Amino acid sequence: MTTSRLPSGCTTTQLTSLRSNPALLLLGLMFIAAAEVALAGNCEIDLIEPASFVPSRDRTPGIVGHRVMQANITSTICVPGWTATVRPSSSYTRELKAQQMRAFHLSGKASEYEEDHLVPLCIGGHPTKPRNLWPQPRRGQWSAKIKDQLENSVCRAVCRGAMTLEEGQAIFLRPNWTKEYEKFFELQ
Repeated sequence: MTTSRLPSGCTTTQLTSLRSNPALLLLGLMFIAAAEVALAGNCEIDLIEPASFVPSRDRTPGIVGHRVMQANITSTICVPGWTATVRPSSSYTRELKAQQMRAFHLSGKASEYEEDHLVPLCIGGHPTKPRNLWPQPRRGQWSAKIKDQLENSVCRAVCRGAMTLEEGQAIFLRPNWTKEYEKFFELQ
């Protein structure tokens, strides 16, 4: 946990280092709540939210591209290497990640995030629309690596016919991919 001084003498607490430990996060939030009560009327305590493992639905609702349909999955997403043909350049995603980190007020270094497609390319997610891309934390309980497990499993399920393309896309278009991960892998 890092703290910084405000001109009025109040402190703002940044909980970015606590995102992977729910017990410490809860303790930190309890401390903030107690401080708010103690300082009520004297100053405001500004809580800076930790980087989110679930993108804001207002900014990143997920977008499906128009090139992939159930009828053509055997000639598009189910062809090995197909996603490389539609993946945006690293210069595009690097610049977009920098813009989004500023716009979303994300702390830390750009290297601590992966510019990720909310609806993965391997199930027809739009490759370049910013509303399908977001800076996803590389570390923590719900990191980019964990989401990749869900993406790969859903993509394989669609290509082997265990679910439709629409069902696969719906997993990532729902409000919280972490809940979908738990359902998919029967963790809840």
